[in-house]
Amino acid sequence: MPRWTLSTEFHFSSAHCIRDYDGPCGRMHGHTYHVRIEAIASELSPSEYCPHPVMVADFRTLRWAKKDVTKGGLDHCVLNEVMPPEYETTAEMIAKYIHDKTKNMLPPGTQLKVAVSETPNSWATYED
Repeated sequence: MPRWTLSTEFHFSSAHCIRDYDGPCGRMHGHTYHVRIEAIASELSPSEYCPHPVMVADFRTLRWAKKDVTKGGLDHCVLNEVMPPEYETTAEMIAKYIHDKTKNMLPPGTQLKVAVSETPNSWATYED
């Protein structure tokens, strides 16, 4: 069975604090988050921007989180104020939040893998 993998990377800057964390991460601070997304599908589909079944997903759809917070993204926001309370603002949960929200924008059957880094050498990955 054929499979296509679509990959993209982007970044956004946001502030956060980790609730009840005993240390500096418990205080409000900011990061430039780097995000890597892979979408995998065995058939191609149309997208919100293209009516023909010629893509796994549109890159614009996968990169929604890099938009300014006033346009529905996560850039230049306080993550604690934007993300629902069931998602704590750790790198692991930010990856899950981006995954879950992106997954709802994709055709059924598309596998998704989201990696988030808040420092150059540390990544958290969530996939289905």
